[in-house]
Amino acid sequence: MNSNFKNLYTSNNPPLEVILRRGSKLESIHKVHAVISDKKGRVLMCAGNPEYKSFIRSALKPFQAIPFVSSGAASKINGSSKSIAIACGSHSGSILHTREAFKILWEYDLDVDNLKCPVIENSPLKHNCSGKHAAFLATCKKLNWPTESYLKGDHPLQLEIFRIVSELLAIPDANIIAERDDCGAPTFYMKLSEMAKLYSLLSSSDNAELEQISRAMTTNPIFISDNNKFDTEIMQASHGQVISKGGAEGIQCLCKVNEGIGIALKVEDGSRRAKHAIGIHLLKQLEWISDLRLQDINDKVFKLSEGVHIEVNGQVKFQES
Repeated sequence: MNSNFKNLYTSNNPPLEVILRRGSKLESIHKVHAVISDKKGRVLMCAGNPEYKSFIRSALKPFQAIPFVSSGAASKINGSSKSIAIACGSHSGSILHTREAFKILWEYDLDVDNLKCPVIENSPLKHNCSGKHAAFLATCKKLNWPTESYLKGDHPLQLEIFRIVSELLAIPDANIIAERDDCGAPTFYMKLSEMAKLYSLLSSSDNAELEQISRAMTTNPIFISDNNKFDTEIMQASHGQVISKGGAEGIQCLCKVNEGIGIALKVEDGSRRAKHAIGIHLLKQLEWISDLRLQDINDKVFKLSEGVHIEVNGQVKFQES
């Protein structure tokens, strides 16, 4: 990264800060990079470094679900909108969630034992990625691809996801680095500006599959996380106008439906509470959700002990050329 670039992004507009105070004393500080981009990948606003690289983790799920939709695997399932939503979700393993993931397997005559995500409380269905894995398997079954090796990087399904993402970003396959996520599936190492571009495309309704995925997520927010969890609460509070999808280690992506604008942020130390605090802060700055609704989400998501306070410093600013 050349020095001019570094100065433009980091000195002129420093990263956002999330501060935790216990009583009057400062206890923790989290530094957060945030970027807002359009569907051409142009950085509109930022704080910190929009070229900051990290793994997109579970925020990749809506894009990993594209073959599930494009292959026709999803449309075979009764109530396919819910199936698509659970494929995009990081759910809490409730009966509602596990039943929806199981329904995908059932339709394709697949066994729960075919799921390669980790087992939680005696069942892989309870793992927060079971919907994604069930959709992976259904897609393989539909296209006559092997089901045993569906998580391998050289499997046709994973190669197809790789191809789709590089095409959406208009970058060569070779520029995307993949590593194993905690659930065993590949996840991609990318710039925050690239994550924001993906989410601006998710919101833009230019792509038929992404339009269907976007609609499934906004009409079934309960399957994206759960009640009292950030993603579901944001989507419910915005009446389906804002899509929210987090990833582990401080990744959060958001977009506004039909606006073609995406947000991606990364907390340097991976803190979950910091990404949620910044998410609410940015939604407030952009006026995508009313202050009253955001306060309600804040109360549900942050269950802070008495005397503990979170504050956010800084704002995303327009990109100067």
